[in-house]
Amino acid sequence: MELRELKVIVTGGAQGMGAHFARRLAEAGAQVAAGDVNEAALAGLPQGIHRRRLDVSDEADVRAFVAWAAGAMGGLNALVNNAGIIRDGLLVKKDRATGEVTTLPRADWDAVLGVNLTGATLMARETVAAMARAGTRPGVVVNLSSIARHGNRGQSNYVAAKAALAANTVTWAREFAAFGVRVGAIAPGMIETPMTQGMNQKARDALVAMIPAGRIGLPEDVWRALRFIFECDYFTGRCVDVDGGLSM
Repeated sequence: MELRELKVIVTGGAQGMGAHFARRLAEAGAQVAAGDVNEAALAGLPQGIHRRRLDVSDEADVRAFVAWAAGAMGGLNALVNNAGIIRDGLLVKKDRATGEVTTLPRADWDAVLGVNLTGATLMARETVAAMARAGTRPGVVVNLSSIARHGNRGQSNYVAAKAALAANTVTWAREFAAFGVRVGAIAPGMIETPMTQGMNQKARDALVAMIPAGRIGLPEDVWRALRFIFECDYFTGRCVDVDGGLSM
């Protein structure tokens, strides 16, 4: 698809990669509807980008947002499943000083799965259903997975969500083909975003030192992969790693 033909929802669109995607898509002539729980940051997006509060973990909110976006843009043919959160922690941890054994709180597990996996699934379901009802084709869904999907210490919840999202990219590509919808995924490595900027500096430096490309990634690096997926009509059911060669 040509970028100017897109009528696209971007979740987690208020900051970081989501905001970058929304801006770049709008600059390319696409119609963009950005959703995020951070309404103040949404307000900072450029004029011309439709924006509204969206909690992807809330089924009713997802349905309302998809309907609103289709109305605001005069249709809908694409989705960028970008919204995500982290609540890192070891599943079981023993304090070196006290010997106390603690576990990852269930609330932290549920929160990450609720946004990163259930939320992405609800968005894909409702967006593609809206396309199918309207007879809109072709369409594209792009999921943001992660290099962490292969496994990463202290991220059981995040790994589970991102691995499942990468696997369901294949599942949905097969299911949604009947509606003329392609599905792709991008697995970023360490990218300069508010999420990574909040990391412990020692841990951040150690990770950057492991990247063969010699630097942390930028949202623009991931945008180039997103653009490829939108524009290449022969791409579906696959995940593009944009990680600078980093292995976790």
